[in-house]
Amino acid sequence: MSISFALHGSTALVTGANRGIGRAIAEGLAAAGADIIGVSSGIDPHGSAVQRSVEALGRRFEAHRVDFADRAAVTRFARLVAERPEPVDILVNNAGTIARTPALDYPLDSWDTVLEVNLSSQFVLTQALARRMVERGAGRIIFTASLLSFQGGINVPAYTASKSAVAGLTKALANEWTGRGVTVNAIAPGYIATDNTTALRDDPARSRAILERIPAGRWGVAEDIAGAAVFLAGPAAAYVSGTVLAVDGGWLGR
Repeated sequence: MSISFALHGSTALVTGANRGIGRAIAEGLAAAGADIIGVSSGIDPHGSAVQRSVEALGRRFEAHRVDFADRAAVTRFARLVAERPEPVDILVNNAGTIARTPALDYPLDSWDTVLEVNLSSQFVLTQALARRMVERGAGRIIFTASLLSFQGGINVPAYTASKSAVAGLTKALANEWTGRGVTVNAIAPGYIATDNTTALRDDPARSRAILERIPAGRWGVAEDIAGAAVFLAGPAAAYVSGTVLAVDGGWLGR
C-alpha cells in the first residue's frame, strides 16, 4: 500500500497568506510540491517574504492583494481566478480578522466586518472556485476554523459566531460536494502565537491560565498548522471530508 502526501502538479490558493498561519500553510504546501497563489489585503505583489520562501522551494508564486471586507472586490477576484486557464486544485480559506469588545458594547460595524471577512467572503470565493472543481470531479477545500468553533470565548462574539458558522459551512458543503470528488474540511487551530493572540499573550494572568490548560505546555506556532493542511490537501486524505480537525496541543481533550 502506498500513501502519498505529495502535491506535485497542483495549484493551491491560500488566503491570508502574507503572514502567520497563512504563510506557514503556503510554505508547507509548496514544500509538498504545490504552486501557490497567495492572497492578502497587505501582500506585496512583487517580492513578499512568502513569495521568496515559496520560490526558494522551487515552486511558482502568484500574489494578489484583496480586501476581504469588500464584497465587490472579493467577487471580482473570485471571478478572475475561476476563469484562469489553469484551475485551482486546493483552496485554503484562511483570511480572518478579530475584534475584542464585550458583547454589551460590541460595535455593529465591527460585527459586520468580522462576519464579512471570516464567513461571507469565504463563501463567495469558495462558491466560485468549487464550480470548476465539481465539473472536474476533483478538488480540496480547507477552511480555518477555531477552538471557538466549539467554545464561546470571551469578548469576541462576532469572531465566535463566524468561526462556529465556518464549522457548519464545512459540513454543509461536504455533504453536497464530497460525492462529486471535492472534499471540504476545516482546521481548528488552538492557541497559536500570531497577531490575533497578541492581546492574550500580553496579559500575564490570561496567558498563564491558557498555558496551564494546554497539555502540550506551550503556545502553538504557525508551522504546527501546516502539516494538517498538507494532509487535508493531498491524496492521503481522499476519504476525509466534513471534518473540523483541531490542532490545539490537546486543549479540547481537557
